[in-house]
Amino acid sequence: MSQSRWMTRGALGAAVVAAAALIAGCGGGGSTGSAQPSGTSGSATSTAAHSSGSATVTGSASKGPLEVPDQAAKALCDKIQVQLSDWRVQGPTLSRVALNITVHEWAATEGGINGRVLGDKAVVDRITTTTCSDVHTQAIQALELPDLASGIAF
Repeated sequence: MSQSRWMTRGALGAAVVAAAALIAGCGGGGSTGSAQPSGTSGSATSTAAHSSGSATVTGSASKGPLEVPDQAAKALCDKIQVQLSDWRVQGPTLSRVALNITVHEWAATEGGINGRVLGDKAVVDRITTTTCSDVHTQAIQALELPDLASGIAF
């Protein structure tokens, strides 16, 4: 009986997280109130990766755009590319939730840079435009967004 109670709580917790993500994803097209740094339409810059393979992230949270190595940029492109066919079928609302999950999963595996990505959401567009422009174009079409940064809600 105790196991059933924990399973119910786990399912309820997952449902609450999914509902919050869905609600956050619905507001993707509007302004988030944060100003985008000027000059963010340039190319993504990269740095060398650690010998262990994890990403080296440079710059501070308050100065300049977030920079990731080429290997990390390719990893983001690969994660988004795998999702494209699902996003076309699911529609923009569910797909925006999936975008958030995909970006945060990528950021977590690249050294836990989730907070930095939220502080510089345009980094996702810079990376995908530079590294895999076709994937970027297909993603914004499937998500029905002007850019990927607009779809990152949490």
